[in-house]
Amino acid sequence: MTTSCPIAKSSPKYMQLRALAFRRAASLNNGISFSWLEQTWNKNPLNQGAIKDADFALLKRLGFRSIRLPIAFTYLETAHIPTVEILGYIDKVVKQCHRYGFKLVLDYHYGNLNDANSSAETLKLIDLWEKLAKRYTNVSADDLFFELYNEPPHMNPNVWKDVAYNVVTALRKVDKKRTLIIGASNYNSIYELSRFVRLADENIIYTFHFYEPFFFTHQGAGWVGNQVATTGVSFPYSAENFPALDPRAKGTPGESNHEMYRRDGNEQSVNDKLQIVKAWGDKYDVPIICGEYGVYNKYADLDSRCRYIKAVRAALKKLGIPGMLWDYNGTFSIFAGKPSIDNLPACMKDAIAY
Repeated sequence: MTTSCPIAKSSPKYMQLRALAFRRAASLNNGISFSWLEQTWNKNPLNQGAIKDADFALLKRLGFRSIRLPIAFTYLETAHIPTVEILGYIDKVVKQCHRYGFKLVLDYHYGNLNDANSSAETLKLIDLWEKLAKRYTNVSADDLFFELYNEPPHMNPNVWKDVAYNVVTALRKVDKKRTLIIGASNYNSIYELSRFVRLADENIIYTFHFYEPFFFTHQGAGWVGNQVATTGVSFPYSAENFPALDPRAKGTPGESNHEMYRRDGNEQSVNDKLQIVKAWGDKYDVPIICGEYGVYNKYADLDSRCRYIKAVRAALKKLGIPGMLWDYNGTFSIFAGKPSIDNLPACMKDAIAY
């Protein structure tokens, strides 16, 4: 006997909601993250790197269309910064985005979620998102998006799915129209997303982060550890200037990544790996978005960074996947110095199609 579920899923109401989610996902294409309110390493992040009107004008000129604002709510709370003060800064960004015509994604960054505390953390997430939903109820759902949790950690994927389901269910009681953004566990991994079973809610965009090959994009990043200690890695792979493995990386994933880079460090590999999430999105007929891509700029040479960003953008465009760069004004910045047209290298202008 046929159940009612397939019929419900194909009803005009559900199809309209899903079409709406696809349209809103497309509107986020050519986006970029503002590194500011998520900077847990800054003792007073609210007063460092605040976004000015000039920043919006610059990004508008460069052709960007959407802004992702990561916010370390948990850290800011432990730093005893009043919630009303944090919300005041967010309010300002909401107004600036409206004034300059940008879509805005509010992103919950750097939470404490894990397998052991998922029930308690779920309640905290629900409380926060309900407050934000009520606060911005009059902001158009075409213009403001909620990304419920950035990079869920390496945890039981079923536990993470339960968390996501419970937050979405609770949020829908106070906000039925807002498009929500959700990724998979293991830090928004493309591989975890390819194994994820979509939620029943039709008004969701699924996100992933793309830093493949990690060996190149995060070379020398101290917070990652010794696996990325090898620096001087160019993109694409070149046998002529390929560096020897840094001794600190021996015995870590960086050793096998060093060996694999001759196969992974090229445009075809980028395309092949993005095809994994494209196939998943097609399987479930749901919108997907690349919420982060970019290159740590301290050790990677400029030309390689430009070639990589251009390759990822081209692959995303070919597959019809909207993308958002990480980031505007931090250690992954596309600028050579403070953000300005003059500090945007020629190869980067080409990479972002300016």
